[in-house]
Amino acid sequence: MGPPCRRRALDRAAVSARATPLLRGRGGAKNKRQRAGGRHGCWRRDPSLERHFRGHRDAITSVDFSLNKKQLASGSMDSCLKIWSMKPQMRAYCLVGHKDAVMCVQFSPSGHLVASGSRDKTVCLWVPSVKGESTVFKAHTATVRSVHFSSDGQSLVTASDDKTIKVWTVHRQKFLFSLSQHINWVRCARFSPDGRLIASASDDKTVKLWDKTSRECIHSFCEHGGFANHVEFHPSGTCIAAAGTDKTVKVWDVRMNRLLQHYQVHTAAVNSLSFHPSGNYLITASNDSTLKILDLLEGRLLYTLHGHQGPATCVAFSRTGDFFASGGSDEQVRFPLFL
Repeated sequence: MGPPCRRRALDRAAVSARATPLLRGRGGAKNKRQRAGGRHGCWRRDPSLERHFRGHRDAITSVDFSLNKKQLASGSMDSCLKIWSMKPQMRAYCLVGHKDAVMCVQFSPSGHLVASGSRDKTVCLWVPSVKGESTVFKAHTATVRSVHFSSDGQSLVTASDDKTIKVWTVHRQKFLFSLSQHINWVRCARFSPDGRLIASASDDKTVKLWDKTSRECIHSFCEHGGFANHVEFHPSGTCIAAAGTDKTVKVWDVRMNRLLQHYQVHTAAVNSLSFHPSGNYLITASNDSTLKILDLLEGRLLYTLHGHQGPATCVAFSRTGDFFASGGSDEQVRFPLFL
């Protein structure tokens, strides 16, 4: 991101206190909106439901888009990973291999592989095709909660209920090292965009930052009201956002190790979040059945989206930001769009 913005008063309904708006793009917000041609900077109209996918037999745990937007992956407590086609008449195919619930899925940056982690303690690397060829390896000694590729697609970081974070090579799935300072389940681990840092969220009520080269924990953000279910890096790599069981979303500056924004917009635990590729927006999914879209430039709530019957468990923007998908305990994958 660019130079720091000045502090300003924020919408009190959306944010618990004064916060620092995240940095504007070049030319300022007004010019950005004019260039994008949209009422909210990058969208020409309000989000609307495009499609919903049915086929899983239990709660959805994770969703992710391929780079080319032609495929959407979903994982479920039904032990199945599904690959959905964005073409209306194309049927989904189910990748079967895990022996227990699939807790997490992610496409590689190229889209040629999908990684999944399971309650069966394994990680699978799949070729997302009808044949569903896969490589399976035992990654942890307990449930694998999170998988994430580095931006170059060469490394994979996994997080587990065994309290560890592990880093692997994608080629040949060679174990590289483990990070083990958490004292409870690790819910989520993510590489920074430049691959130098790893962020992790744990039931021990901390979000930790790790230096990948030294393998040392360089900072711990403490969560006093609950623990973080999910953590993500801002596309710039200068901030992280965490989704909390205390109903809040927090954004921290990882350079200064300080809280930038604190949103209290949900009425139940927040399960998942995803940054828009522009870095200007954040979407969240909660046990209160709603999705919220936050405007990070203004520090305010932009949209509240209903549709899931029960907790909204996961959400993800597409790599280009013109789509997002969400999953819920209602066994549905919902696919709204903006453009």
